[in-house]
Amino acid sequence: MRGAVLYAPGDVRFEKRDDPTIIKPTDAIIRMSATCVCGSDLWPYRGFNSGGEPTPMGHEYCGIVEEVGRAVSSVKRGQFVIGSFFASDNTCPNCQAGYQSGCQHAEFVGGAQAPVLRVPLADGTLVATAEIPPDDLIPNLLALSDVMGAGWFAAEAANVKPGKTVAVVGDGAVGLLGVLSVRQMGAGRIIAMSRHESRQKLAREFGATDIVTERGDEGVARIRELTDGIGADSVLECVGTQESMMQAIRSTRKGGYVGYVGVPHGVELKGEDLFYAHLHLHGGPAPVRRFLPELIDLVWKGKINPGKVFDLTLPLDHVAEGYRAMDERRAIKTLLRP
Repeated sequence: MRGAVLYAPGDVRFEKRDDPTIIKPTDAIIRMSATCVCGSDLWPYRGFNSGGEPTPMGHEYCGIVEEVGRAVSSVKRGQFVIGSFFASDNTCPNCQAGYQSGCQHAEFVGGAQAPVLRVPLADGTLVATAEIPPDDLIPNLLALSDVMGAGWFAAEAANVKPGKTVAVVGDGAVGLLGVLSVRQMGAGRIIAMSRHESRQKLAREFGATDIVTERGDEGVARIRELTDGIGADSVLECVGTQESMMQAIRSTRKGGYVGYVGVPHGVELKGEDLFYAHLHLHGGPAPVRRFLPELIDLVWKGKINPGKVFDLTLPLDHVAEGYRAMDERRAIKTLLRP
C-alpha cells in the first residue's frame, strides 16, 4: 500500500509502505473509511519533536474491520469501528479509572494516513457502531477518534457545569470542539478566543456567546472585563504554548478550573505563580476511549456535528497539500479519503 511519511520538516510524501498484518493475537486490521491531519501533526511537520528519520504519519481513524487476531472478541470482521490514538487494554487500573491514554500497556497508534491500519489491543481500543453508518456521518465519527474526545476531556477536566462561564483558548479543531463540548454540557456563557473570521463563525455555530480577539495581557484583561473582573469559572487550554497556558491560568477566577489538552511545547510553570493563582489544573492526553460510546450516541442521534471542523477534503494521495493548507491556516482540519 501507499501512505504518508514525514521525511523532514515540511516534507510529507505519499509512498509505498508495507501492508499491515496481524502481529499479536490482540491486533485488528481495519480498512480506512476516512482519516485526517491533526493539529498535533503540525509540530513535527514544523520541525518540533522530529525523530530525524522517515516516520509514518497519522493517528485518527475509522473504518471497517478486515481481520482480527485470535484473541480478539469484542469486534469482528465487517463492523465499522472507531478507536483512540492510544491503544489500551481497558482493563488495567488506570483504564478502569477512566484514563485509557495512560494505560499500563498503552501503545501509540500511528501510521493512520494510509488505506489500511493495524490497531493493537483491539478489544480495549476499538468501539463498533450498531450498524454501518451512512457516508454523511463518517466525518462526524472520525472526529471522535481524537479532536472531539480531546475537546470533551478539556471540558471535563475544567469541571464545566450548567450555567457557568467558560473560556476556550485556541481556535483549532480541538478548541472549536471544546466550544461544542461545553455547550453540550450546559455552560451559560462561552467565550471563544479567536482572531480568524472563519473560525469565529464556526465557534458561534458551536455555541460561543462571546468572541475575544485579543491575546496575552490584553486577552486576559478582556476576559476579566467580560466577567466583572472575576475571571471565568472554567478555561480550556487547547494549544500547548507558554502564552496559551498562561493566558488560560490568568483568565480563571480564584478557585476555578483549567483543563489543558494542548500538547506542551516550551511550557514552564512557576510554583509560586500557581500557588497564588488558587486554581485547579488538570489535563493531559485525552482518554478518548472513555468517551467514545457516549459521543458515538450523540453523533448518531444528531445532537452534535463535530465533523464541521473539516473544512477541506482531499484524496489521501494529496495528503501533502492537506498539511500545507493547515500549516498556512488555509484550513482548520483536513479530511482525507482513501
